[in-house]
Amino acid sequence: MNLVNFDLDTLRTLIVASDLGGYGQAASRLGRTPSAISLQMKKLQEDAGATLFRKQGRGIALTEAGEIVLRYGRKMLALNDELLDTVQGASLAGTIRLGFSQDFADTVLPTVLSQFTKLYPLVQMEVRIEGNAALVEAIEKDQLDLALAVGQADRPTAQVLGNIELVWIAGQEFAKREGQQLPLVLLGPQCAFRKEAILKLDQAGVPWRIAAVSPSLAGLWASAIGGLGITVRSSLGLPAKLVWDKAMFDLPKLSSFPVTLHTQQKVMSAGVERLYAIVSEAVSRQLPTMTGKKSRKPR
Repeated sequence: MNLVNFDLDTLRTLIVASDLGGYGQAASRLGRTPSAISLQMKKLQEDAGATLFRKQGRGIALTEAGEIVLRYGRKMLALNDELLDTVQGASLAGTIRLGFSQDFADTVLPTVLSQFTKLYPLVQMEVRIEGNAALVEAIEKDQLDLALAVGQADRPTAQVLGNIELVWIAGQEFAKREGQQLPLVLLGPQCAFRKEAILKLDQAGVPWRIAAVSPSLAGLWASAIGGLGITVRSSLGLPAKLVWDKAMFDLPKLSSFPVTLHTQQKVMSAGVERLYAIVSEAVSRQLPTMTGKKSRKPR
């Protein structure tokens, strides 16, 4: 039996293509052509000695053998990256400035910081939690090295990681009163979710009024839990005292928003590059858990 050494770069390409949904997306992320990605996958299949891919509509899906290679490839790359990080990261020092959207601050950020500081214990982290537009502006002004935001996909610094669905959110005791304007609790005028809610209500001819405005998510959740009105956000990390649904009270369906990772650096430092990968992986793990998630509806 001839032993074959799998190429780690090819395995990494397979993982990126699987996470992003295709060769084209992987080519864009990795800075290669789709034909180059295709050649890598052909070589991987030859090394495996098994059929790894099958046609699915206009695209390509993994066979059972392909799923096995993907699963073990993740383990191999995780060990490879852990080895490099342990050897190189122990002596790396300096400061990294990280910005995070409020939507992911309670769910993804702690995991990211914990994982990164174990690998790079001497690196000082500066963490900023702000609105999405403000974070991207900070990237453009070189005030941050890396920023995770929602929306902002049209910015030149953006790399789209996936999408989140918006839902209507209210306190458990909130009840919509017929014949009265729908009370809204929202963030400030620059909030993209606020604009989306108002746009969809206007298009559906639903009368509304702003009952409360908050500069932070904490204030927004408190206003909603207190029964002041209904709001719009993703279902990610919602307090237990809130209920949510895509079509609560027969309100119009909301759009989905892209989750974007931003950096202005064409050549990232080792620490920023590793943090970029950690954030990407953490978000990629989080987003699928929201798909098909059951609503918490009003009683």
